[in-house]
Amino acid sequence: MKKMLIQSILFAFVLNTPAFAVGGDVKWFSLKDGMAKAKAEQKPVIVDFFFGAGCPRCEKLEKFIYSDPKIAKKINDDFIPIFVDLTKQISKEEEDLGNKYDYKNDCLMLFLDYDMNLLKDPSGKKMCFMDHIEPDIFIGYLDMMKAQMKK
Repeated sequence: MKKMLIQSILFAFVLNTPAFAVGGDVKWFSLKDGMAKAKAEQKPVIVDFFFGAGCPRCEKLEKFIYSDPKIAKKINDDFIPIFVDLTKQISKEEEDLGNKYDYKNDCLMLFLDYDMNLLKDPSGKKMCFMDHIEPDIFIGYLDMMKAQMKK
């Protein structure tokens, strides 16, 4: 009984911390906490509107991208990762951000500066892939998005 109580308290504590892990060792933040951290540290942001199980894109991101130690380290070091769980009720702020960038209640990945402006690749396009991206290509994309912050 005592063990179950301690486990319940620990579980509740983990769920209420600002950073949490979804895949690999990426330390995800809520939108509110992540944007505050991004402004304070003047870092770019990755916002992942994520469905998880049942979504091929989300499952592959979790399995091949977020669980890759090199990618998780790069994301944690160079970006503020924000996770929006689309399997739950999202906040007004999350919904407004999704609507601003046309997410249509579907999974979406955004790269933003710390003022919530969209970062685009040099061709002017935003990142879009249907259900898979190779880890090496994703690392290159992260480097390209980080470079956009310096301009």
